[in-house]
Amino acid sequence: MRKDGMVDGFTEYARYGHERLCRTAYLLTRDWAAAEDLVQTALVKAWIVWRRIEGDPDRYVYRIIVNTHASWWRRRWRGEVPTAAVPESLAERDIARAVTDREALWAATGALPGQQRAVLVLHYFADLTHQQVADVLGCLLGTVKKQLSRALARLRVDSALHDLGMEEAVR
Repeated sequence: MRKDGMVDGFTEYARYGHERLCRTAYLLTRDWAAAEDLVQTALVKAWIVWRRIEGDPDRYVYRIIVNTHASWWRRRWRGEVPTAAVPESLAERDIARAVTDREALWAATGALPGQQRAVLVLHYFADLTHQQVADVLGCLLGTVKKQLSRALARLRVDSALHDLGMEEAVR
């Protein structure tokens, strides 16, 4: 503990890891405000036990993010969210296609069960190995591989992705 009351290394970790953690949390929550709240909560929980965290703190913080998201998800209403204005139509076809593809992939990954989405996000977005994902989630390596396989299988047969010719993107 330093004189200013901060635990050694935590401030630097929070400062330089915040954006990366928010991007990962965003993929889980699908909402920037919720992602920022989730990361803030995770960092508070990590700060409380910071002195006991050994090695790379990412493993611990990712686990907090996934577990906190799961508990929030069970408690919160997930209905429609009103917007102030209807989005304008896009002028260029290529941009419209990119948006359509992104939305289809977004909807398909959003329809995955929480554990499958967490494994997919941690492995492909956070670039963690299968073993690191297993460590973060506190499960066996085989469970991670099974969940990842099931998630990719669901994405492969998703009709919206198939109609867009995106089945190769999830192979």
